[in-house]
Amino acid sequence: MLLHLTTWPEVEAYLERSRGIVIPIGSTEQHGPTGVIGTDAICAEAIARGVGDATEALVAPTINVGMALHHTSFPGTISLRPSTLMLVVRDYLTSLTKAGFTHFFFINGHGGNIATLKAAFAETYTAIAELNLPHGDRVRCRLSNWFTCHRVYQLAKELYGSQEGSHATPSEIALTQYLYAEAIKDAPLDPQVASGYPIYGPADFRRHYPDGRMGSNPALARPEHGQKFYELAVKELTEAYREFLKAD
Repeated sequence: MLLHLTTWPEVEAYLERSRGIVIPIGSTEQHGPTGVIGTDAICAEAIARGVGDATEALVAPTINVGMALHHTSFPGTISLRPSTLMLVVRDYLTSLTKAGFTHFFFINGHGGNIATLKAAFAETYTAIAELNLPHGDRVRCRLSNWFTCHRVYQLAKELYGSQEGSHATPSEIALTQYLYAEAIKDAPLDPQVASGYPIYGPADFRRHYPDGRMGSNPALARPEHGQKFYELAVKELTEAYREFLKAD
């Protein structure tokens, strides 16, 4: 069930049997010469919908723009500041808590969101407590990154070894190829790809990672790999969501 395709009476009926909701979150940022800019949001949304189908959970609208300030020297990237993303998450969850939801399972597709989301959860718990909302003391948030699922990580290492890298990876590119075959891109890739530099500002990032990749070789990506990553992530996160609903 997709929240934006339901009616309020349907949501009210859903809340009689479950107070959990799956929330996909990603980013709109460069992914090298062959990765589509929406990669992180596309992957998170597809996997969240798969988990929703498997568990009959409501899936919230995707938060498509995340914290990607270090990518903004590449055209097409859109970023929120950490403080802005924290406010977005807090308002998002406050609205849903007022409706009766208490268990928020975030499926994340962007490493740059992790620190900000953890801080947002801490702020949200306090903000909701101060509003004295019904069941506010039962609010729980869980952050699950699809790309760090154990089975996903194992398969990426088996398929790509050290060429998986850490950004514009063949695993995430393969998943987008599986989901959007019509948007598969091809471009020459320098066999020498930068890795290991710390992340500072956007100009420094582009200077050290000139084509946007971080140690990765997305030329290894295949749509059939993407299907395997999808299935493994959905299975593992379905198990995690069901376990999360037991949290009290």
